[in-house]
Amino acid sequence: MKLHLIFTALVFSLAGPALSQEPVVGVANSDALFTSPDPVLNRNKQTTYRIIKELLEAGHWDRADQYLTERYIQHNPNAASGRQGVVDYFTKVLKVTPKPIPEKMQTKIVSVVAEGDLVTVAFPREMKDPKDPSKTYTTTWFDSWRFVDGKADEHWDSALKQ
Repeated sequence: MKLHLIFTALVFSLAGPALSQEPVVGVANSDALFTSPDPVLNRNKQTTYRIIKELLEAGHWDRADQYLTERYIQHNPNAASGRQGVVDYFTKVLKVTPKPIPEKMQTKIVSVVAEGDLVTVAFPREMKDPKDPSKTYTTTWFDSWRFVDGKADEHWDSALKQ
């Protein structure tokens, strides 16, 4: 028995580490995650929902003043702070053009957490495997917003400089 355990340990150590991952997937009804019985948290979650659906998905950056404060502090290294800075990033740098706003959000969502003046959304994200670009894996992307009077005033995400 002892020899069998030593042999098994040797085989696994020579084979290298065994890696596995459960895929990151969105929930079936992401719309339900953007509500709360608390009126302030509900307002902030609903604004986050509209930011994702109307601005990020549909590109209606002409509506940004409804959801973002003028001073909108941006921690994404690719976009400038200020509402106009983020609007310019999406419309002038990324050249996003408006398209019809979907009835329901199309973006897959893992979770939405609201506490105090913060809302954090976790999204599944598919990436190319750096060791084998013909393969992909999933990971989680996070966006967080801090709200002032029902509008997003500050934003964080996991973006890297492009």
